[in-house]
Order: sequence, then C-alpha cells, then structure tokens
Amino acid sequence: MKPAALLPALLAAAMAAAAMAATPARAFDEARSAAGAGTIQFAFSPDGDAARLVIRAIDTARAEVLVQAFSFTHAEIAAALVRAHRRGLVVQVIADPGQIELIEHNVVGTLAAAGVRVFTDAAHSAAHNKVVVLDADEANPGVITGSFNFTFAAQYRNAENVLLIRDNRELVRAYRENWQLHRAHSAPLDDNRH
Repeated sequence: MKPAALLPALLAAAMAAAAMAATPARAFDEARSAAGAGTIQFAFSPDGDAARLVIRAIDTARAEVLVQAFSFTHAEIAAALVRAHRRGLVVQVIADPGQIELIEHNVVGTLAAAGVRVFTDAAHSAAHNKVVVLDADEANPGVITGSFNFTFAAQYRNAENVLLIRDNRELVRAYRENWQLHRAHSAPLDDNRH
C-alpha cells in the first residue's frame, strides 16, 4: 500500500476504534441477568385481555412511558399513550418504519399528531421489540414485554402473551438502557415524511 493510501485507512481504523470505545460495553453483551424480584402480571390472547393489561399499566404511570413497537394499530393503547402525554408524562415511541408503510391503519401518525414524540428505527431489518418501560426511576417501576404486538389482531385473532414485571428496578433500567440504545440511532418520524 502506498503511504498516501495508508493514511485514510489508518484514520478509518482509528475512528472505528474510537466509536467502539464510546459505545457502552453492555451494548455488546450476549446475555445479562437480574435477580428475581417484584411481581409479574401476565395475560394471553385471544381469550384473555392482554391489551387491557397494557392500557392499565400506561394509565397508572406517573413520570415516563417509553415504547418500542413493531406493528401498532390498537387505538385504545394509542389513546392511553396520548392520555399519559396529556397528563405531562414523558412519552416516546420507537416504531418500525416498514410496518408504518405497510399497515395503512397504523396509529403511529395519530400519536405524533397528538404531540407524542415518535421515532423510527431503520437500523435493523425489523425493529421487532414489543416493549413498554414505565417509570424506571420512580417507585413501582415496570416493564411490559412478550410477543404481543400492539394491534387488534394480536388481541382478537393471534395467540399472544404479555408480561408486566413490576418492582425489579435492575431489569426495568436494563430495558430502558436498551430503549436508549435504539433511540440513539432512530430518526424522528417527521424526518421520514415527504
């Protein structure tokens, strides 16, 4: 390699090393664990009311609701997020841009129109998380997860599950940290509209 060509290669390698050093080590962990603590509520669909568990949890949040959604068509869950936003809570949603384009009756635009901060995560082939982080720094923090998409199909047609884990601060903060990692590479919804 000629000396003139070596300098750009060295600069690129140095920049890549600096970027990796700036990324939290936890971003590269394969698995983590948290001590078993707190309470777990669960629901199934289509025979149980998984959506109601999600809505009640959002309606009782006190400070912050952070969402990662793949498909999002459930108007009642969206309405709970809008209510939380109007109560003055920090409410932010990361959605899959492909699903927004694919599903005509998604509610992501409704959330944004109501003032909820919405972002799209296009850094992956699918932003497939179904997560709600509730009040990570407050009393009674919670995290909602499971297979349950925030859709009417998930509630009424699919076999799905949802877990609400409360009072396990370490677990809730780990989910919030993961949410923040995805938020860092996500774009505001308005940046993607033409």
